[in-house]
Amino acid sequence: MMFLTALPLFWIMIAASRGGHWGAWMPSSISAFEGTCVSIPCRFDFPDELRPAVVHGVWYFNSPYPKNYPPVVFKSRTQVVHESFQGRSRLLGDLGLRNCTLLLSNLSPELGGKYYFRGDLGGYNQYTFSEHSVLDIINTPNIVVPPEVVEGTEVEVSCMVPDNCPELRPELSWLGHDGLGEPAVLGRLREDEGTWVQVSLLHFVPTREANGHRLGCQASFPNTTLQFEGYASLDVKYPPVIVEMNSSVEAIEGSHVSLLCGADSNPPPLLTWMRDGTVLQEAVAESLFLELDEVTPGEDGVYACLAENAYGQDNRTVGLSVMYAPWKPTVNGTVVAVEGETVSILCSTQSNPDPILTIFKEKQILATVIYENELQLELPAVTPEDDGEYWCVAENQYGQRATAFNLSVEFAPVILLESHCAAARDTVQCLCVVKSNPEPSVAFELPSRNVTVNETEREFVYSERSGLLLTSILTLRGQSQAPPRVICTSRNLYGTKSLELPFQGAHRLMWAKIGPVGAVVAFAILIAIVCYITQTRRKKNVTESPGFSAGDNPPVLFSSDFRISGAPEKYESREVSTLE
Repeated sequence: MMFLTALPLFWIMIAASRGGHWGAWMPSSISAFEGTCVSIPCRFDFPDELRPAVVHGVWYFNSPYPKNYPPVVFKSRTQVVHESFQGRSRLLGDLGLRNCTLLLSNLSPELGGKYYFRGDLGGYNQYTFSEHSVLDIINTPNIVVPPEVVEGTEVEVSCMVPDNCPELRPELSWLGHDGLGEPAVLGRLREDEGTWVQVSLLHFVPTREANGHRLGCQASFPNTTLQFEGYASLDVKYPPVIVEMNSSVEAIEGSHVSLLCGADSNPPPLLTWMRDGTVLQEAVAESLFLELDEVTPGEDGVYACLAENAYGQDNRTVGLSVMYAPWKPTVNGTVVAVEGETVSILCSTQSNPDPILTIFKEKQILATVIYENELQLELPAVTPEDDGEYWCVAENQYGQRATAFNLSVEFAPVILLESHCAAARDTVQCLCVVKSNPEPSVAFELPSRNVTVNETEREFVYSERSGLLLTSILTLRGQSQAPPRVICTSRNLYGTKSLELPFQGAHRLMWAKIGPVGAVVAFAILIAIVCYITQTRRKKNVTESPGFSAGDNPPVLFSSDFRISGAPEKYESREVSTLE
């Protein structure tokens, strides 16, 4: 916009009717280094019909209105200027050629501001142009960095300084550019508004190590002490790289575990802790801790850390090993087998580290493995001696657990050699000891009398089971003649076994020859032997027979007139006339 000062309205109308105009051109802004000079290019125009003999002009500072008494920068008529511009301003242009270029020297910060030109053609033909130039006094070069600098992509960084002082020409050099590239000086360039700049370019391919690097540019003026430096920090964008992470972690069950993931990237990454595809924790940060309280074996495994930003991603894993004592072993295998079969028993557990597994029976080690979770016990052609209780024990440095299991071997009855008969006075007692599984039936046969008595006839037969042994005692009274032959027969689903029971002594009739006293002594000895055998068998078996303690004597039937202390009353024998 332009305006007139102290110019009558009819002069405006005359100027408009003749087609002439007042106008000026100058850069809207211009800059120069402190202590140097600046040339503000300026051209103006006025109506053609005005033909002044002499053209004068005035430069004002910060205001276009003379009535406001702005500081005079330059005045062609009187050379009178404001004290701030004394010796500092002169006109470079020829006003007669409509060139109003102004030179300001020895610049200081207070000279920064707006500069207006006023044309003076004499009389009322004076005009202050609205166009003005803003002078900026600087002391640092301008480093121009692209808005985005990405790792691996070539960039161009420029250093630009004003070159509007015809008396002093700047020279440019780069600071801190070692390893980045060699600069290229473009020289003096004209800008759009007619001002001039000196430009130097630096081309390089940035790395992540260059992020934050302080790059400088220096402007110096030959033959002077004037030097000006400017700096810019490089903001290099690059994808994340995980630089900090736990190595494999071992922790005892129930302890606290802290896993760290740290990444280097620009901008900062989104860090995510994951396990088996499940997000456990995430945050935008340079490092992220995953806290695990009272870890359990179920938290053992591989944990992944993912770091990502707009420029890429990275991921790493860490293994967590939770150390714990063995779990109670489990036994999967045959628990019931038939004599002669092959038995395979598998004992397994879980622990960390892997345990020592041992299977033993009656303190005898049968199989063992070291640092394995499974143990296979093979028993080819099992025998009755394999029947019983077994233990599977698992142990490591954190503890021990054990599981008991029973193997039941089923087999046909076997009548043991300690089975026999003994006589005292007129009473005969026959002992039949049978080893069998499952429990057999037992019958006593008297062939000479065509009589068979089994364990269901409790008046004549007493039976007691202890482990795999079944002890049956047949009591016969009123045997005044020679004792009869007695055959013990035992059977179960696997077979039948019979044995004629021998009488104790060298001859079957020995009981009749030794007399009453000798018979009593022999009978007492028989009873003691029976008790001893029964107690011995009990102690050898792992599993006690229900209803009897280890110290109990087995009940034995006797006649009412002869009984060992401790024999239960309910098992007293009765006379059986049919057997006489």
